[in-house]
Amino acid sequence: MSRSNGHNHGDPPSEMDESHETHETNQSLMMITAGPSIWAAHFLASYVTAAVWCAKSAGRDGSLTAVRIAIAVFTLLALGGIAAAGWYGYRRHTYGGATTPHDFDTPHDRHRFLGFATLLLAGLSAVATIFVAVVAIFVETCH
Repeated sequence: MSRSNGHNHGDPPSEMDESHETHETNQSLMMITAGPSIWAAHFLASYVTAAVWCAKSAGRDGSLTAVRIAIAVFTLLALGGIAAAGWYGYRRHTYGGATTPHDFDTPHDRHRFLGFATLLLAGLSAVATIFVAVVAIFVETCH
């Protein structure tokens, strides 16, 4: 018997174990999209900044030093936001001390599964954000 909730580790929790935090009315799918949304905003900000800089300020052979600094700032902010989304997902995934897989059709396992999906999407978004930023390392001029 587990001391934390009174049932065997492999058994699904009963409905009486359902806490306020995992209740269906308190669930939202918005956090699962946070990582990819932050990556998309970073991608757009990086490329729009470079395009506007080259078109309006630097000219065809102009230096991208200012844009590279801006992309570095965008990247740090984006990775911070993605890390926060990933931490939120990790906390949901490890809620109640359960381990994967989350196979039972219970509010607790749905809560953990959404946390796991959020964590994985945050990791993928962090990798994608870094790949967008790597371009700024290699491209030095608008040409």
